[in-house]
Amino acid sequence: MERRMVVAQADCPARRVPDGTPLTIPKDTFVTITQALGGNYTVTYHGQMVRVDGTDAANLGLEPELLSFPPPVDDLIDEAQVWEALRTVYDPEIPVDLVNLGLIYSVAIDQSTKRVDISMTLTAPACGMGPVLVGDVEYRVRRVPNMDLVKVELVFDPPWSRDMMSEEAQLETGMFF
Repeated sequence: MERRMVVAQADCPARRVPDGTPLTIPKDTFVTITQALGGNYTVTYHGQMVRVDGTDAANLGLEPELLSFPPPVDDLIDEAQVWEALRTVYDPEIPVDLVNLGLIYSVAIDQSTKRVDISMTLTAPACGMGPVLVGDVEYRVRRVPNMDLVKVELVFDPPWSRDMMSEEAQLETGMFF
């Protein structure tokens, strides 16, 4: 997508790049879309780069990414739905989701407290987008029914390597050899 300017149609939640600080783009504000990747948007707002989740794209007058789940049949958190939500979070630099990149190490669900704990890593410990990716994971997983709290922990042991990627992700990125 080439750069283009849009006007916020409604107040739009966003997170500042690279630290992930939440903010709101007010309705009727002009922003410039600089990147659309993995269903999310990076925009320039008052001279800052911010990330808008694709599920909130309608607030910018764009087609929203749909992330919906069937109505729950009980009050339990469905682990399959947590993984489905995680597969909608993409690395900001390459069009591969975090699960296929091998960045999600574990998901632990405590049904009694309605809490999900996720252990994940980054492709490089010094990746400046870490806080944004953590925010993306929390934002998407919170959409799973019956959840009260999502906690994401960044870990670097074991260190990530391309061997952790799915074959599909390796093919997509040209790293399959």
